[in-house]
Amino acid sequence: MTCQKRIVLIHATRVAIDPIEEAAQQIWPEVEMISILEEGLSIDRAQSTSLTSDLKKRIVRLAQYAEDIGADGILYTCSAFGEGIEEASRKVGVPALKPNEAMFRAAFSYGCKVAMIYSFPPSAESMDREFRAEARRQHSKASLTTVYCENALDAKRGGNHARHDCLIAETAARIEDADVIMLAQFSMTSAAALARTRTDIPILTSPEAAIEEIRQRIM
Repeated sequence: MTCQKRIVLIHATRVAIDPIEEAAQQIWPEVEMISILEEGLSIDRAQSTSLTSDLKKRIVRLAQYAEDIGADGILYTCSAFGEGIEEASRKVGVPALKPNEAMFRAAFSYGCKVAMIYSFPPSAESMDREFRAEARRQHSKASLTTVYCENALDAKRGGNHARHDCLIAETAARIEDADVIMLAQFSMTSAAALARTRTDIPILTSPEAAIEEIRQRIM
């Protein structure tokens, strides 16, 4: 009998929880998932122009706590803490994944012109850097164009999910010169279905790719 695997999900905002848990239920229903929510991370990151050493330490401590409670794998769901997650992955003995690694690799297969819609401004710079680094590792010539969807995250946090999804879809509809569109935040996943009706460009979301990636890493 195969021992049940335990995945610890680390969230910086509560709107990221449902998308990743729903993806896990569909793709890997037998996994045990434990969510850790530390909303202070997103609040403090939004008030800082860069990822501070204090924020990095907090990211690492969360990974160490996850390992202490028996995690077989750790998945962060906020895209604004890349360098901190990289440090955490070096300090724990289990896989600790950034939220968008798998989605980036999927995007490379569509072509060289990749667009990314984001709703949390502090994540844009780190994701752009991570995308380019992953492209180098995969020997891809892909380039990234980032597009900010203003007010979408505020709508989501305020419970107006329909407005959030509509804003994301409208932004996707305005993108023309791209081979594929990525939705940067886990919280944007709910908008994918509507956005796909507004454009012929393929649209990728990160939760499904992330769950599949971490399952492959630990099985």
